[in-house]
Order: sequence, then structure tokens, then C-alpha cells
Amino acid sequence: DATFLKNSIVSLISAQAEKMRAVKVETPGPPDGMTIVDVAVPSIGPTEVLIRIQATAINRADTLQRKGSYPPPPGVTDILGLEAAGVVEEVGVECTRGFKKGDVVAILLSGGGYAEFAAVDERHAMIVPEGMSVTDAAAIPEVWLTAYQLLHLVGKLEVGDTVLIHAGGSGVGTAATQLAILHGARVIVTAGSESKRQHSLELGAIHALPRGDGWAEDVKRVTDGAGVNLVLDCVGGSYWQQNADALAMEGRWVVYGLMGGAAIDGPILGSILRKRLTISGTTLRARSNNYKAELVAQFAKNALPHFASVPPRLKPIVDSVFPMDKVVEAHQSMESNKNTGKIVLLVDADAGAAVKSEL
Repeated sequence: DATFLKNSIVSLISAQAEKMRAVKVETPGPPDGMTIVDVAVPSIGPTEVLIRIQATAINRADTLQRKGSYPPPPGVTDILGLEAAGVVEEVGVECTRGFKKGDVVAILLSGGGYAEFAAVDERHAMIVPEGMSVTDAAAIPEVWLTAYQLLHLVGKLEVGDTVLIHAGGSGVGTAATQLAILHGARVIVTAGSESKRQHSLELGAIHALPRGDGWAEDVKRVTDGAGVNLVLDCVGGSYWQQNADALAMEGRWVVYGLMGGAAIDGPILGSILRKRLTISGTTLRARSNNYKAELVAQFAKNALPHFASVPPRLKPIVDSVFPMDKVVEAHQSMESNKNTGKIVLLVDADAGAAVKSEL
């Protein structure tokens, strides 16, 4: 009858409204193992906010998870994506940060960014500066918070330090370069192409060196033999000898990636003892919610305002923007290592305009 038909239609609409599009890995391995599927919209906890995602961004960790070598932490969704920007849709009943429906935020995630909605601890969300596009905002949380963590929380950056940043053209590399300079440090980078090295110089690096063999001697030459105070190392094993050679006495060496392998074969302990080096390893994804909350709070206080200064002292570096339907091509672009800065996925095709103040 009419009542049954009406109820059926209402139930169908409700069921559809509770579904969202998301990227999942159907077959671990190459990029074409990813597919877009319909899944349930996540429910939020009492101290979480539900975000309608407009844009997300690709990270190297996403490609590793896609290959099956970097699984999500226990209890975290297997949907890819460690950061996003979008609009607050719902606020948990015990939230205290003052977020309201319609606020445009950038969020740090442990997973779930390649989707139309995500639930996130309210302490891991930041209001997007006025005038910033959501595609730029999506390029901030994971790499800028990682860079801030590497420099300040782990690397103990000091004014006047000289910092060596590997993969200077990467998302973390371009962010760390700007943050280090903001703090009053000098930056030297290594990068794989002339265009990436030139871009690093434009961001303020004092020297940009080719990656591979030989850059340690160049570092010592351009520092008049003193070496660098801090190394941000995403390469690992294949660079250990050059890192040790390039570091100054009592230098700090922060390892946050192993693109050059995890194995070391050689007298590294001798270098550590002789130069009194400190080596620290760090990741961000598996850190506690409280740690991430403190990191977000420090970044929001000390760095985020500089994106909105006139002229801006910090700026997200976006290499390219792909629609979510082109996620396979976006991962292929990442793995070609030709990008300078972030590769962004546009989840909402109507998004991308600059954020306007409602005040």
C-alpha cells in the first residue's frame, strides 16, 4: 500500500545517506589494486567531530600501506589517508574545543582520509586560515606536523643551527625547510632533480645538493668543515656513512623513513662515540592521541598563523590535484618521484574555493 511504499522509500533514502564513497585496497600491490567502494559513514565518539571531506592528500605511507607493508594501527580503519580538509558536519556531545557545524578544518588522521566523511578526535583538527583553499589546507596536517615534530619535538632545533634535510622536494622536505628558516636556522637540502633543488633555494635553503654519493663532502665544504647540527633523514641505511660524516660534533640525527633500506654495514658506533652524536627514530601515525593533540596544539599556536600573515611566511606546496576517481594515477605520480610538494586528491568536486570568514 501507499504507507508501505512511503516507508520503503524513506528507508532507502536513509540507507543511502549513511553510505559514502571511499578508496580501499582490494588487491595489495600496484596502484591499480585500489578501488572506490560504498561503505558506512563512520559514527563519532563523544569527543570526536564528523568531517565532510573536501580534499585529502597522498603520503608515502599510503603507498606502503597499499603494498601491504605498512598496515594501519590496531582499531584504525583500513581506508587510506592520513590527512584531509573539509567541513564539520557533527560535533560529539562531550566536545569542548568550540567547533560547530560548518567550520572548515584541516585534520590529522591515522587512516580514513580517502573518503567522503571521517571521524576524528577534536584535538586533531585545526581551523583553516581565512583565504586558504581546501586543496592547500589538505596539504598541511600530515607533512607539516611531521616536519614540526622532527625539528622541534625530536630534533630540538636551536636558533642558528644548520639543518640538512634529505628529499628537500618532498612534502615533508618543503615544509621542514620553511619551518627551520622561520625558526632562524640555515637549511641545506639534498634532492633528486635540478628543478627540486632550485625550488628549495627559492624557499630559502642556502645550498641544494644532488642526492646520491658525494654530498657529504659538499656539506663540509659549504659549512667550512663544521658540518651540520641536525639531519632529517628519510633515507636510512644507504646514507648512514655520509650522514655521520656530515654531522658536526654533538649533532642530532633524526630518522623518520627508510627509503634507502634499514640495514647498516659498517662502524657507525665509532662515529657516534667520536662525535658524541644523538640518533633518534620517530613516526607519527602510531603515536598516542594525547601526543598528537599536543603536537597539533603547538603547531596551531606557533606555525599556523604564519600561513595567514601578509605576506605569508609559510605556504603549502601543492604539486598537483587529482579527482578521487583518479587515485590510481595519483599514486603512480607519487611513485614516479617527480613531484615537488604534495599531491592532493579532490574528494568533493565542488570544493577548492578559498575559505571565507563568517565573522
